[in-house]
Amino acid sequence: MSSKDRVPLFPSRLNLMLMKNRLKGAQKGHSLLKKKADALTMRFRQILRKIIEAKMTMGDVMKEAAFSLAEARFTAGDINSLVLQNVNKAQTKVALKKENVAGVILTTFDYMAEGEDTYELTGLGKGGQQVARLRKNYIKAVQLLVQLASLQTSFIILDEVIKITNRRVNAIEHVIIPKLERTIVYIVTELDEGEREEFYRLKKIQAKKKKLRIQAEEDRKMLKMEAGVKNLLNEVDEDLLFGN
Repeated sequence: MSSKDRVPLFPSRLNLMLMKNRLKGAQKGHSLLKKKADALTMRFRQILRKIIEAKMTMGDVMKEAAFSLAEARFTAGDINSLVLQNVNKAQTKVALKKENVAGVILTTFDYMAEGEDTYELTGLGKGGQQVARLRKNYIKAVQLLVQLASLQTSFIILDEVIKITNRRVNAIEHVIIPKLERTIVYIVTELDEGEREEFYRLKKIQAKKKKLRIQAEEDRKMLKMEAGVKNLLNEVDEDLLFGN
């Protein structure tokens, strides 16, 4: 096994425990990131479906608004000057909001209408009904545009986050976890080999001790035999010298 395929460390019980904890953490992180990616993908598809529906509706809404504008101009004449005279401040505003989806902050926009209607008397002389229809159609178009802008913004953010999350999931699944597993296998193999070597060394030591013990026992027996023979010779010598 190449050292590039595993974490470079000394094979020991402590490092084995650390690698097992790291592997457990990596597996848990992979599971959480996978769930996050699934949740974001589900929301991403929902937003994509809404974007398609909004864009399909947008064509009809804008066409109807443009037709209403042409109808109002034909009936009431040029109403631009009347509209500009009645403008004091913006009645249509966009509220910025934040939405948390699986830890990802999405920026959303909401349509807001404030203040009184300053255009209620516009076209009172002629074309009032057409002007009211024009205003209604363009409010609908603006609301749809705000909704579409909110969906597009969330779509872009989610697309980038999903790519990053999937890269992290793949890195943990195909790089980090296999590397940790190979490291654990390496440490276990080295520890088993060390235990086998230690067991063999202890057996050799015990065999040597046993051999030395047997040798010492034989030496003691030889010494006893030599001592017995010597005593016997001494007794025979005394008998020969002094007679009996």
